[in-house]
Amino acid sequence: MNHVSLLLVDDEQAILHMLRTVLLKEQFIDIDTVTTGEAALEACKSKTYHCIVLDVMLPGKSGLEICPFLREVTDAPILFLTAKTTDYDKLTGFAVGGDDYVVKPFNPLEVVARIKSLLKRYLPSKVANSSNSLIIKDDANTSFLNPKEDVYDFGRFQVLEQAGELRVEGMTVTCPALVYQLLLFFCKHPNRIFTKSELYERVWGSEAISDDNTVMVHIHRIRERIEADPSTPELLVNVRGLGYKLIKPEKVPQS
Repeated sequence: MNHVSLLLVDDEQAILHMLRTVLLKEQFIDIDTVTTGEAALEACKSKTYHCIVLDVMLPGKSGLEICPFLREVTDAPILFLTAKTTDYDKLTGFAVGGDDYVVKPFNPLEVVARIKSLLKRYLPSKVANSSNSLIIKDDANTSFLNPKEDVYDFGRFQVLEQAGELRVEGMTVTCPALVYQLLLFFCKHPNRIFTKSELYERVWGSEAISDDNTVMVHIHRIRERIEADPSTPELLVNVRGLGYKLIKPEKVPQS
């Protein structure tokens, strides 16, 4: 885990010390800690992190308040630590840019498991898009990837899998890790209907705790990016009583 940078944000030093100790035992080496949302924002402006653990209750701006500002400078997955357990609080965390949450009091090993789960989905696209990658090398012995092999073209938008990018009408659109992974899953299975539980199992995996609201929020976040009018979706649609499907145009306009 030497190549992974983590940022822990909590105003309780005991929690920071506990998480740091457990993460070091799990071979995470590059771990920064701060105690305020404002400090977290400054840290993200000066360094690239691969995962952020963010407490909701912070002095100054709360974790929920600072999260949209973090999303302006980083697409790293954000794991909320929260003492709040209502559906409204959870939905708020997802709506402002969070990817997962753990409720206090928590087992630190659960936090580690959630971090690893998020990294599994976030790191592959980052590695593929890195100039230092072992997968893509700019030298005479390595050919560049054929864009036709890793681009899912839906006319209005394209997903470049190996670059980890979403482009909408020719513009690159930022996309949090799990939102991107859910969209990528739909792109790989166009015109197929999936229930919320199926989506959760296939995208979040067995390490996650099933929550229908989580899928609904991430569906909404995809629509905000790819639909001309998210309130009346034409691409990622709900089939009443069955689930969701991503509609692939029969004929994709040539650019």
